[in-house]
Amino acid sequence: MSRLDDLLREMINMGGSDLHLCSTMPPRIRLHGNLMAMQHPPIPPDEMSALLKEAAPKQRWDWYMENLDMDFAYEIPGLARFRVNYMNNYFGPGAVMRVIPTKIMTIGELNLPPILRDICDGEQGLVLVTGPTGSGKSTTLAAMIDYINDTQHKHIITIEDPIEFVHPNKLSIVVQREVGPDTKSFAAALRGAMRADPDIILVGELRDQETIGLALTCATMGILVFGTLHTNNAPKTIDRIIDTFPSDQQNQIRAMLAQSLSAVVSQLLCRKAGGKGRIASHEILLRTDALPGTIRDGSIANIRSIIEQSAGMGMQSMDNTLMKMFNDGEISAIEAYMKSINKAEFEKILSEEDKINMRG
Repeated sequence: MSRLDDLLREMINMGGSDLHLCSTMPPRIRLHGNLMAMQHPPIPPDEMSALLKEAAPKQRWDWYMENLDMDFAYEIPGLARFRVNYMNNYFGPGAVMRVIPTKIMTIGELNLPPILRDICDGEQGLVLVTGPTGSGKSTTLAAMIDYINDTQHKHIITIEDPIEFVHPNKLSIVVQREVGPDTKSFAAALRGAMRADPDIILVGELRDQETIGLALTCATMGILVFGTLHTNNAPKTIDRIIDTFPSDQQNQIRAMLAQSLSAVVSQLLCRKAGGKGRIASHEILLRTDALPGTIRDGSIANIRSIIEQSAGMGMQSMDNTLMKMFNDGEISAIEAYMKSINKAEFEKILSEEDKINMRG
């Protein structure tokens, strides 16, 4: 057993979600959203390099040595899989390793909005699951794909970097491709997927113009496409997609997005009241008769009104969700305030002690 495996086992036993390794520093873990040092001595650069090399496949290590950045999946049989990023910094090599639960949790087990099942039942269009790094996007998407796999006879192709959750074939056929070992890029895999008779395509990250453009094309062809972006709410998500393209292409992208966008599910992780554990808050935008025209006209500010006026359809705004979570005692006033969009509205729920703590 390698020393890295020992550290990962210890991190899981402590209830951590991520192992942070940086040369010349003791290992750290993320626990309930906070970083804390493990009871280990600092790891010198040479020792760190040997530790990381031991865990990486040779081809991946060679890539890291050439590029100084590398993502891959690592597994300790019988324990867990991990999403791994190797990087280099001022002090030397380092890594972050995130636990991928062995069991794919269901939409119900994750307490996700029930409307996500209706989104999964869609036949075509673009579904975006968004949020900052570490907000649980991959876990939510895995639950949605698992729901489809349990309930529908579909051909599902996932394109990931790296593959995180492994989906067994149930009612559906699930083909999982990893950028690097299985395909050269997201864009290349998307082009191949178009010719593979897919019902559903999952794109692990919409990270550039070409990938976004191809995802939109697939969605307009009658395929249900899932993708992720690092945005915090629905209006910012639509703006981000359009702003990725040069101005002379933005009208065309607006038209494609207006035609294909089915839903935006934005997710933030909040610290639970009391500080132990985290809970997800969601904003949900669904397709309505008003949405395509709003996107084509560039009236993105009106999306907030569409969400507010359509709660009966299953839509919800991030601020309303946060306020409900605060009123239900699930999160603190400070946490609701920090995650909110309309700070002035949430400032009203802060106590004088809260304001002093925030300033201090």
